[in-house]
Amino acid sequence: VQLLESGGGMVQPGGSLRLSCAASGFTFSTYDMMWVRQAPGKGPEWVSAINTRGGGTYYADSVKGRFTISRDNAKNTLYLQMNSLKPEDTALYYCAQGRWYPGYWGQGTQVTVSS
Repeated sequence: VQLLESGGGMVQPGGSLRLSCAASGFTFSTYDMMWVRQAPGKGPEWVSAINTRGGGTYYADSVKGRFTISRDNAKNTLYLQMNSLKPEDTALYYCAQGRWYPGYWGQGTQVTVSS
C-alpha cells in the first residue's frame, strides 16, 4: 500500500489549497478514504472522509463549509479542496484508508497558514 500526498504549502489566511493523494498497491475504489491532520504539539485530528463511490462525505465541525473532499476512482486519487484557510488549519495533512479509524497512512503534506 502506498499513499502519496501532495499540494501542501504556505498560504495566507483566507487562501485556498487543493491537496491530492495518489493511491497504489490496493483496490482504491473499494475503500472509504479519509484525511487526518496533525498540528505541532497536538494529536491527530480526523478532518474528513468519503465513501467508496464518493456519494457520502463527512466533515469535522472545524472544517465544515470550508473543505470539500472528493475522489476520482479512475485515477486512484483522493482530493481535499481547502478554502477560507485559517491559521489553526496549519498542520501536516495525511490521507488514510478508512472512514473513522485510519488504516494505512501516507507520509503527509505540510499546510501552513500564516500572514
